[in-house]
Amino acid sequence: MSTITPTIKLLINGNFVESKTTEWRDVINPATQQVLARVPFATDEEINAAVAAAKTAFKTWRFTPIGTRARIFLKYQQLIRENMQELAAILTAEQGKTLADAEGDVFRGLEVVEHAANIGNLQMGELANNVAGGVDTYTIQQGLGVCAGITPFNFPAMIPLWMFPMAIACGNSFVLKPSEQDPMVTMRLVELALEAGIPAGVLNVIHGGEKAVNAICDHADIKAVSFVGSTKVGTHVYHRATLAGKRVQCMMGAKNHAIVLPDANKGHTLNNLIGAAFGAAGQRCMALSVVVLVGAANEWVSDIVAKAKTLNVNAGTENGTDIGPVISCAARERVESLIARGVEEGATLELDGRNPTVNGFEKGNFVGPTIFSGVTADMSIYHQEIFGPVLCVVSAGTLDEAIAFINQNPNGNGTAIFTQSGAAARKFQEEVEVGQIGINVPIPVPVPLFSFSGSRGSKLGDLGPYGKQVILFYTQTKTITARWFDDNTVAGGVNTTISLK
Repeated sequence: MSTITPTIKLLINGNFVESKTTEWRDVINPATQQVLARVPFATDEEINAAVAAAKTAFKTWRFTPIGTRARIFLKYQQLIRENMQELAAILTAEQGKTLADAEGDVFRGLEVVEHAANIGNLQMGELANNVAGGVDTYTIQQGLGVCAGITPFNFPAMIPLWMFPMAIACGNSFVLKPSEQDPMVTMRLVELALEAGIPAGVLNVIHGGEKAVNAICDHADIKAVSFVGSTKVGTHVYHRATLAGKRVQCMMGAKNHAIVLPDANKGHTLNNLIGAAFGAAGQRCMALSVVVLVGAANEWVSDIVAKAKTLNVNAGTENGTDIGPVISCAARERVESLIARGVEEGATLELDGRNPTVNGFEKGNFVGPTIFSGVTADMSIYHQEIFGPVLCVVSAGTLDEAIAFINQNPNGNGTAIFTQSGAAARKFQEEVEVGQIGINVPIPVPVPLFSFSGSRGSKLGDLGPYGKQVILFYTQTKTITARWFDDNTVAGGVNTTISLK
């Protein structure tokens, strides 16, 4: 008996709608190649309908009391907590990461939802009393209108939750385009958002590829666009959307380094290096893909390899799994081709993770932990973002040499240092030209009280997602200068100067 493959719906004006498109893509379990669902590439009419619904909803949502908005997100965070295991199971099935890591994915997004529930303390203006005779000046922060988000496959829960909760809490309406590779957990989160009380039209979802991205960039009624993904697509989105007059923030590719000094706590450092390099099969924009060993720490290569060999490669659903599959067959082939190129270009392959044996999941897109030593800046495995479980080991003689090596890389997402020297750590944080810095912390993604602050080639746009910066991104600041007169005030003469007297 044949089974019917479920279809992913669009969300337009509060209704989950079956697309009328003729273009579909399969959502595939990367550990088994099972087709889980079919996702539509929305038509122009459907995309326009989603934006129109958001535009109409904004007219009333913008005036919704701030406490009402906050209470919706208090309810939403409760619903996410209650459904955490279900969300993680959906995420693992379509994306591949382990169940524990999938829960982490959801939880880091949940933190931003909790932050959105605090909007009353965040979206506050300023007041200066009596700046001139009887004149007050104050600011208010109001929603922009329709905002949009374009999210990647590697964090299908966290990154959508970076975007629409903060935008909606600030008084905007929103159109979300999830990754077409794994939209199922995103849609479940959207269902919970509606259950929490987000009104019809305030949150809408479309699906698609390049055509949908361009439609978001071009649509005159969309005022701001948030993007997380590859440098190639992010650069395209930034230039196309800014030319259309929109505010844009793009968090893009990376090549993240960690410096290891000889005085570092060895056990702590090895555990952190391996976890940050190979967790989520290296499919993180904050993955630690390069370690720079300084001085006597160059003797640690064999220890790094030995620790990596202890990791278990298996389906994310299986107990004890450390590394699940990469997202697709194409991704696996790309990672394997870059490993082959690293060998061709002269790096020493200390650990080869190609073609691991995974019993029961022979069709999965698996690549095991892979380590190269003797890596130099001109090699493809160094200057390209591999987005797989591949760690490059670079040798440096001094801390100054290591910092200079990091600074010559065009990316600036994250970096870390492992040391017990406060002086070395302070020198590193002051001199390294990277936006997010860890000191004995391998993946320095900030909590939502602070903003994600990647820099240089990893970011386009001035303001980052979540934290205080995103309030500025999703609001328009209005400055009001006011003077009031009572009935007994005697009118003076006409003042033709610019001064307030």
